[in-house]
Amino acid sequence: MWVRLFALPLAATVLLATAHISAQEPVVLRPLDAGGRITYFIADGSPDSAYRAGDEDLATWALSAWSAALNGALRFEPSPEPDALVRIYFVPTSAGQYGEARPIEVNGRQGAVVYIRADTDALGNQIGSRARLDSLLRDTIVYLTCVHELGHAIGLYHTADFADVMYFFGFGGDIPAFFYRYRTQLKTRADIANVPGLSSGDIERVRVLYRRN
Repeated sequence: MWVRLFALPLAATVLLATAHISAQEPVVLRPLDAGGRITYFIADGSPDSAYRAGDEDLATWALSAWSAALNGALRFEPSPEPDALVRIYFVPTSAGQYGEARPIEVNGRQGAVVYIRADTDALGNQIGSRARLDSLLRDTIVYLTCVHELGHAIGLYHTADFADVMYFFGFGGDIPAFFYRYRTQLKTRADIANVPGLSSGDIERVRVLYRRN
């Protein structure tokens, strides 16, 4: 789980980082079996989830980012939902949570269910209002949420390094800047497919994790 957020007053002008935020560590997932292909399924967004046509691309690009970081050690392939080890659902914002990953078992193998809440207004008025005017900022937030939660799905913990996509918002910091540093690298939506958003620390940790498994 990335962060538990509480709605800011509409008149708030302070950075999200100075708002009252409580957060909790996610359920820890073990690394996925790297000995074979990792099947995945991405569901259409549920009603009131703020899902948009094309959000499936953001999730697919997030999977590709982790696969590329591992030089193909995890090979993600689409499959029907009942057979998928990784299942991604876009769901309505609930209890202030913006993303979540939980373990499942599929045919004797560990998998993960990933919940993405694509309503950027849940991040407060400062970010929400800008995301409504800037579709690339909105897609940045949803994409990085997918990358972060899929990081948990493949076994990564939170970090305290603000440079990492696996950074834990409970440590504070300039949260809008977290998203804007990625947004500034984009000229078009298609650029997201080529800008993974992973830090050197993210890449090192995931490679160490799968070198041991």
